[in-house]
Amino acid sequence: MNPVRPWRALLGTAVLCCAAASPAGVLDRVASGGKLVVAYRSEASPFAFTDAGGRPAGYAVELCQHMAEAVRRKTGRKDMDIAYVPVNLGNRIDTIVQGRADLECGSTTNNAERRQTVAFTIPHFITGTRLLVKASSPIERIEDMSGRKLVSTRGTTALRAVQQLNRERVLQITVLESPDDRSAVEMVDRGEADAFAMDDVLLYAFAADRPDPKSLKVVGKFVTAEALAIMLPKGDPDFKKVVDDEMRRLISSRDIYPIYERWFTRPVPPANRALNLPVSYLLREFWKYPSDQVPF
Repeated sequence: MNPVRPWRALLGTAVLCCAAASPAGVLDRVASGGKLVVAYRSEASPFAFTDAGGRPAGYAVELCQHMAEAVRRKTGRKDMDIAYVPVNLGNRIDTIVQGRADLECGSTTNNAERRQTVAFTIPHFITGTRLLVKASSPIERIEDMSGRKLVSTRGTTALRAVQQLNRERVLQITVLESPDDRSAVEMVDRGEADAFAMDDVLLYAFAADRPDPKSLKVVGKFVTAEALAIMLPKGDPDFKKVVDDEMRRLISSRDIYPIYERWFTRPVPPANRALNLPVSYLLREFWKYPSDQVPF
């Protein structure tokens, strides 16, 4: 994580004051002259990160900026300021629960446990376990792995999912464990494993990071699926409606597609390489009937 600049520390102090959620709700606070406070992951490219100029950037951050414009329109506050707060995996949920931010822009999974304490808008991304194989491999789906070697990273959801699937379907796959993701990629590259099972967004990133990005490819349907969405406070229906309506507008108008392509199909910091990750079939289907209700 980048060192905190003095001005950002001062901003964070101010944010704690202005983001303390009043009983009136976010819209009333903003309408009365308050700031909209946006939390963002500082090291989660391409979803959210701090760019070279110290500014928040990324796919989810750009979506949150559209939400901010919707709040401006709703409250009539053309002069509304946005205060940005960097968060990490450990404090992102508490930042919303404790009223220190109004939106969290990153790669947070919407699941039943989290919905007990926070709310989510319509998913902006769906990820899940797929397979990374050599570009010349005939493997197209996990069923093609019968009698072959599949590696996944120790202690991950992906490893547990493929182990369970292997048992239930009697696929006769030899499942190997790797100490970390990078080692698993190397095993595929060296031919020690026929495929690496992991979240597809990570697999595309690993492929893009190789000396020859076209030497590996991502294949197969999702073995697991998770919906990622912008997080916001629970119990503020008026604010949530503004956020949901703007997200639904972006999807229905298809304005979200060029935003997605900008961050997932073109070179982005810090590696300045393109992930070449198209909108998944699951996300396309989900966006046909955009809803904050997720089935997984």
